Amino acid sequence: MPPAQRREQLIDAALEVILEQGYSGVSIEAVARKVGVTRPVVYDHFPNLGRLLHALVEREERYAVAQLEQIIPDDPSGHDPVELLPVGVRQFLDAVASRPATWRLILLPLEGTPAIVRRQVEKQRERMLERIERVTRSVVARPELPDDLDVELIARAIRDLGEEAGRQVLLDSKRYSPQRYEQFVHSVMHLVWPRP
Repeated sequence: MPPAQRREQLIDAALEVILEQGYSGVSIEAVARKVGVTRPVVYDHFPNLGRLLHALVEREERYAVAQLEQIIPDDPSGHDPVELLPVGVRQFLDAVASRPATWRLILLPLEGTPAIVRRQVEKQRERMLERIERVTRSVVARPELPDDLDVELIARAIRDLGEEAGRQVLLDSKRYSPQRYEQFVHSVMHLVWPRP
């Protein structure tokens, strides 16, 4: 197997072990067993478990950030605010459903999650909050809205409610589907957003 392909296979195996057994169950031996190789094969690609976990976190973070950057526009000026949030919620929840393993690490942290993982997740949550706040600031600057809206709290509410919706999609996607959330947010936006 080519080295790059083996490396991805080992990272995938580490992710599977973590999701099945938690962080306490992940080890070089467990990853090797999952793939059906010996420990030296794992050590050829990762000098220790810490480096393997770091590679896993970096990879999953890249996937998640790439998905989020496609959802949250840099410039919302050409978008209808009443449609922007429901569509964004749906796209986010579709992203969660498309990569459940990635989003489980982020939205449903397991007991014993290493500090490196917690730090990276928090760092990305803050980055996304900043992006949501930029979009929110642009949207609430419109003249038809009151000028005393608390942009920081609106952005935090959007992020926190979005994360909770993502958790529900991971835990019970039949009951809490992306479509159901999109319709709910759409209905709420029509109630609260003043129309000309």
